[in-house]
Amino acid sequence: RRQRAAETRDRIVSAGATLARSFTTWDWKELTFRAVADTAGVSESSVYRHFANERELHDAVMQRLGEQAGVTYEGVTLDQVAGVAGRVFAAMSGFAVSAWAPQVDDPTFTTIDQVRGQALRDAVEVAAPHRSPQQRDAAAGVLDVLWSPVSLERLMVQWRMSPEQATEVIKWAI
Repeated sequence: RRQRAAETRDRIVSAGATLARSFTTWDWKELTFRAVADTAGVSESSVYRHFANERELHDAVMQRLGEQAGVTYEGVTLDQVAGVAGRVFAAMSGFAVSAWAPQVDDPTFTTIDQVRGQALRDAVEVAAPHRSPQQRDAAAGVLDVLWSPVSLERLMVQWRMSPEQATEVIKWAI
């Protein structure tokens, strides 16, 4: 009986992971008990027997996705961060997500993004003319990520930095 319950739980979590990979956005609001039950071929009440709420189900699915990607954050050392990031990004590329970040459909923002991008390419080209165009574009792209509003917002919200602290950290990293 315990083995059968463990197998059912595993089927539910696997179904959740399959669903998560099929979503076209990172919003998991469609990862519901009903959707997972349908995908797993079990009753919705079976899902409720294994998970008290959708948060627990989502956490189990996220853990499964991490296991499948070979990603663990526990005990990671600084020299392992790049490898872990590589595994995370490789796993993410297997998702159906088509909108990686919200796109603002406003010509003003599009224009300033283009101007900023060109300024970064020009600055990198002056500083590293011996690098290939692909390497210079890569460096400009990373600089663009660092100075984006999303980076500032993440440091302020997730890391609870003041706007001034977050700005200084980004300037230091750049």
